[in-house]
Amino acid sequence: MSKYIFTSESVTEGHPDKVADRISDSILDAYLEKDPTARVAAETVLKNNTVILAGEISSSAEIDTEKVVRNAINSIGYDHEALGFDGHTSEIINLLDRQSPDIAQGVDSALEVREENGTDIGAGDQGIIFGYAVNETPELLPLPISLAHKLAYRLTEVRKNGTLPYLRPDGKTQVSVIYEDDKAVGIDTVLISTQHDEEVPQEQLRSDLIEYVIKPIIPENWLNDEVRILVNPTGRFVIGGPVGDSGLTGRKIIVDTYGGAAHHGGGAFSGKDSTKVDRSAAYAARWAAKNIVAAGLAERAEIQLAYAIGVAAPVSVYVNTFGTGVIPDEDIQAAVSEVFDFTPGGIIRELELRKPVFAQTSAYGHFGRADADFTWERTNKASALKKALQISVKTK
Repeated sequence: MSKYIFTSESVTEGHPDKVADRISDSILDAYLEKDPTARVAAETVLKNNTVILAGEISSSAEIDTEKVVRNAINSIGYDHEALGFDGHTSEIINLLDRQSPDIAQGVDSALEVREENGTDIGAGDQGIIFGYAVNETPELLPLPISLAHKLAYRLTEVRKNGTLPYLRPDGKTQVSVIYEDDKAVGIDTVLISTQHDEEVPQEQLRSDLIEYVIKPIIPENWLNDEVRILVNPTGRFVIGGPVGDSGLTGRKIIVDTYGGAAHHGGGAFSGKDSTKVDRSAAYAARWAAKNIVAAGLAERAEIQLAYAIGVAAPVSVYVNTFGTGVIPDEDIQAAVSEVFDFTPGGIIRELELRKPVFAQTSAYGHFGRADADFTWERTNKASALKKALQISVKTK
């Protein structure tokens, strides 16, 4: 029997990197509301009470960028001067520019279009992308990242609904899960670090977080005396957000995906429109992997896609079920390639990625979310996969 502990972390929407992600995705959504074909690559840097915007935009629309930025900051809870970072008074430095025409020509018409008079758009960049699913949670996410996200979401929920009004926006969570023979059997450690008002005693903070955050999330049968619970192990977390640390778009890519349980191609998501395949193809790869598992074809599945800039079709598609597939991986791979259209245009059409839904993705993960109806989380292709394989599979 093999036994090990695997750990994943999450962060709240008030973490400085996640504030940067929210701002970038809010700018993207604002453009998409007015111009669904807008090309956006918006980066945000935060420090103290200053916001720096950089990147490229190609759109017929005009937006009130300053208003979008301030609304995003205030909605998180950085809305008064006492926190040192305040959406009402932040200095905003806007360095957004137009997209390079050299890049635009390859996205506007794919290599296949230019060579064969086709109709598809090309990938906005080269890159490798991974999608993953596993049957250890209802949402088909790894248990450690699933629990870490739910704790982070709950931490924000009790702050905003007034249950624990002394909490401040910045926070991090971490869960260590015990596995035996690749099956989760218990919890080793739960860690929460949260920003708080200065006068709150450590004893009260620990007691309240156990009662109102940890107990509602961690399964009761796993929350026993052997579980180590760490709350603000430094003893104090008053200064936080962009005052305590700088923030940068795209710096939490493992939090955004699978908590380290799967490979990652290295591309960030936030602030990018869906012609950028490191975002849209990551959603498509997750969609395909989730449908493989939902169809009962494997207990877990990972898909790698690779693209060349300006070329529509992926240069490679690879499926790995880690020995859990009910049929050979190459057969599943052939069915996936038949059922799913992995060209950027096909992904955008199938997943409706011209809609302004991206600000919702900027915290608590892009996958397995119960609070949002993301198209890439649907299991609407499971039956098509089984039909393509001409097999009947029992699912849990």
